[in-house]
Amino acid sequence: MVMEKNNKQGFNHSLKRIAKTSFIVFTGIILSKILAYLYRIVIARDFGPEIYGIFSLAVVLAGVFSIFASLGLDEGILRFVSFYRGKNEKNKIQQVIRFSLKIMFFTSIFSGLILFFLSGAISKEVFHNNNLIIFLKWFSLFIPVFIISGIFWSALKAYEEIGWYSFLSYILQNFLQLAVLLFLIFLNFKEKSVVFSYTIGFLILFVVSFLVCKYKIPEIFHKPRINIKTRKEVNKELFAYSWPMMFMGAMLSIYTWIDSLTIGYFKDMSQIGIYNAAVPIATFLGLVPALFISLFFPLVTKEFSRKNFKLIKDLSQQIGKWIFILNLPLVIILVFFPGAVINLLFGQGFMGAAGALRFLAIGTFFFSIFSVSNTLLSMVGKSKTILVNIIVISIINLLLNIILVPKYGIEGAAFSTMLSYILWGLITLFQARKYTSIVPLKRKMFRVFFIMIIPASILFLIKQFIPINLFTMLVQGTLFLLLYLILILATGCLDKNDIMILNFIKKRVTGTKIINRNITT
Repeated sequence: MVMEKNNKQGFNHSLKRIAKTSFIVFTGIILSKILAYLYRIVIARDFGPEIYGIFSLAVVLAGVFSIFASLGLDEGILRFVSFYRGKNEKNKIQQVIRFSLKIMFFTSIFSGLILFFLSGAISKEVFHNNNLIIFLKWFSLFIPVFIISGIFWSALKAYEEIGWYSFLSYILQNFLQLAVLLFLIFLNFKEKSVVFSYTIGFLILFVVSFLVCKYKIPEIFHKPRINIKTRKEVNKELFAYSWPMMFMGAMLSIYTWIDSLTIGYFKDMSQIGIYNAAVPIATFLGLVPALFISLFFPLVTKEFSRKNFKLIKDLSQQIGKWIFILNLPLVIILVFFPGAVINLLFGQGFMGAAGALRFLAIGTFFFSIFSVSNTLLSMVGKSKTILVNIIVISIINLLLNIILVPKYGIEGAAFSTMLSYILWGLITLFQARKYTSIVPLKRKMFRVFFIMIIPASILFLIKQFIPINLFTMLVQGTLFLLLYLILILATGCLDKNDIMILNFIKKRVTGTKIINRNITT
């Protein structure tokens, strides 16, 4: 009885922490999305689809080189620092940070030099565009900056400094790049404004990230007082977990960028630019999992080190339900109004991405539901399993792209990604069930799905008779969301844990509580 009570208290406390942190992350991501969209919109509108496509492709290629340079140690830092914090082993934490800094300093320089000297061949021989060269050369010089910044961000997440992590990685990064871009455009730097703004923004961010870590968690920079044997064991465990994560990160990025790379090979830079108007909009569905996963992963990893499996299961199912409830109306809006959303953000010249956005939104939504399962695999250290998943899914996505892109263009690429995401989500769900006995789904999610049919059907019927423009889209979208919310509250879709969190939020904002008579356990 005492243990059950302690588990319940721990569960409630953890849920409240995740909810509180989600507001911090939500603010960070919303501001980040606004700034990132503004940055991309300025590039797209001022320089056209071709330059926007070149920039998008350069980010892809520099990202691939950066991932291999990191050796997956940024992911290793997040897991092992969280794990050692649960056991209060500070010396091992310091060894993880020191070892990672040394290794990644040299690998990032090496990776940057390779990209610098290969930039001409990649641009001319593979993508047949000389304008890509300057982008790749500048990005290559700043790969060490990208990599070392990632160490600081992982450390902040592991120490649950989510506010600082959100500010640095979401807000400051995008603000700096946008501000520098506008300033350089004002000075008439033309296309070079894009190159310089991206790299200079990261340089300033690197300095600020270091100073924040030095101030908030100075202990990670201390020299560890452990013997050589323990040091070697820590390094071995860290590297054994991290190297599959390196390939996982590379394959994940390649998976994400397969569409752009295939379109660039079979089509042209303008098509890449148009397609990449749909991609950041669809990835908006990743906002909701990011709200909770930022703290969920270090929390469950810490509880895993304490063998508190009941708490992990309860948290996983609750977070899975929240992701589903919040993302379901978003995907409906993107499927019904893709053209209006693209026109609003990127302009008429990018309307060709409307069909692609529908497919990408469906695929991203489906995978977001099972993001908790993927986190559980990381928690138990199944990095090799995650790596195999991504390799298999990436191969499938690539083959589908090769078949569909030449005939169907960007819609073929988006359809390939949608099918791959769905398959990936199902595989992850079954694997998490196998290794952790946890399925992060609750029966009430099915009730939510059937309830959604009502407002979605009404929205579909109205859409047939009312012309779509910005005003009508906002009105219809608002009414749709209000009806969805009313039905959720009226039909008992929320359980006592949901109401507890709503009361917690309401009390912090207004000092009053929400009373719901339709609460069920």
